[in-house]
Amino acid sequence: MIRKPTSILVAILAAGLALLPALVEAKAGRGGSMGSRGMRTYDAAPATPTAPSAAPVQRTVTPPPPTQTQPQAAPRPATTAGAPAAAQPGFFNRPFMPALMGGLIGMGIGGLLFGGGLFGEGGLGAMGFGGMIGLLLQLVLVFFIVRFALNVFRNRQQPAMAGGPQDSDRALVTDIPSHTQARTGTMLGGGAPALQIGDADFEAFQQALSDIQSAWSKADLEALRSHVTPEMLGYFGRELSALASQGLTNHVEQVTLEQGDLAEAWSEYGVDYATVAMRWSALDYTTDASGKVVEGSTTERGESLETWTFLRANNGRWILSAIQQI
Repeated sequence: MIRKPTSILVAILAAGLALLPALVEAKAGRGGSMGSRGMRTYDAAPATPTAPSAAPVQRTVTPPPPTQTQPQAAPRPATTAGAPAAAQPGFFNRPFMPALMGGLIGMGIGGLLFGGGLFGEGGLGAMGFGGMIGLLLQLVLVFFIVRFALNVFRNRQQPAMAGGPQDSDRALVTDIPSHTQARTGTMLGGGAPALQIGDADFEAFQQALSDIQSAWSKADLEALRSHVTPEMLGYFGRELSALASQGLTNHVEQVTLEQGDLAEAWSEYGVDYATVAMRWSALDYTTDASGKVVEGSTTERGESLETWTFLRANNGRWILSAIQQI
């Protein structure tokens, strides 16, 4: 009987902990840092007086950019120049051997035709020691002459044969880093075209903040669809489904932008992006199926600090593409 109250308390705490993630992530955008910022998705937004820093994107459909060390030249396959090293020919398969053997056979045939034997007068057996030495010296001399001629010919042909693949490989290796640099350096750095943001744009950002929170409070995905990208709509839809499965409804009402400033604005591939730091307040509370408030307050305003990234195509309407927590 003594342990019963303790067991009940533990059960209540466990239920509260199970409900806590849904309550903390209830407000639109409170599910963490998510969305896409074009080619700057994985870059930290510049600090502003409103937001000194922003958390990196945690959920996104944008693949990470390649690193500078990622592109590598493909292993060069074995070429004809390297083939002899892989499989050395036998002694009698060398280029000079057919000519040498042909010369010996020609000498033998000439000796037979003129009556001097296979290798001169009396044949090989009748050849004196001095004649044999002379023949060997002649063969060695022919061998070195043929070898020298082959080396000269091979040296003249080798630069033209080896230069082509090496030059093409060098061009391929140079092209890959230059293309990567254009994507991760120039385009993501200071080389992206600057974008001018005016008063009408800031008014559009402020209105989008209010409209998105209103649609969120009504769990109206169709209304959200016209204010956010399909990626953000998917994130909001999953969070609303998680709340609905627990019989909860989150209300964000009377949204007021307290302070905001532009972190950065740029264009890429015909699409404009603007990241805005916003500190805003609202009545933020969650009710259960009976309408009872289970989190937040209907009278006391809460404050949020986030960076929102908007995009527009062809000078169209700004829509939300990413939210980053501070």
